[in-house]
Amino acid sequence: MRIVVSEFISLDGVVQAPGGPQEDTDGGFAHGGWSHPFFDPEVVGGAFDAALRTADALLFGRRTWQTMAAAWPDRAGDPFADRMNAIPKYVVSGTLGDSDLTWANTTLLPAAEAVSRIAGLHKAEGGDLLVMGSPTLARTLIAEGLVDELKLMVMPVLLGGGKSIFPADGAKRTLELVSTVTSGTGVNVCTYRAVDGR
Repeated sequence: MRIVVSEFISLDGVVQAPGGPQEDTDGGFAHGGWSHPFFDPEVVGGAFDAALRTADALLFGRRTWQTMAAAWPDRAGDPFADRMNAIPKYVVSGTLGDSDLTWANTTLLPAAEAVSRIAGLHKAEGGDLLVMGSPTLARTLIAEGLVDELKLMVMPVLLGGGKSIFPADGAKRTLELVSTVTSGTGVNVCTYRAVDGR
């Protein structure tokens, strides 16, 4: 399975709380919901729809999974929501138990064994394993060399600090730009693939 990370991201590399004010206030982050002025259904929405269509499963960190699990089950009847609810999901957590997995088709990956379990999924046959949000998990997967593709919706805003998906370990990682589409709201939807050996 290819591991694909899809993110709303600011020009200064912040991915924290794009969806709403209370989504993630860690570190005093005060700009929750910052992506809304730049969303457009055709380009940005289309990028998410395309990513979901090629996914065979979703992979989340705990906080993002809990946010999604609170939102999607009640939206049945919409094709995107129906796909979100039906697709297999994995959540990495050191605190959730099996009884907490209220969102259908969710499997718990205990934090202590998450990297090895995800590496096993990466080697398995199948379509894409899609990561949305989940900055800590995305950063770990990039650092471990497990991410095959980044789909970044780069929004024309500076947030001045917040959570990033990029490792700060001093390592060089070369990517290939595969495509760019620009929305009328100024969002560049950029697809990057990992380049081996650089």
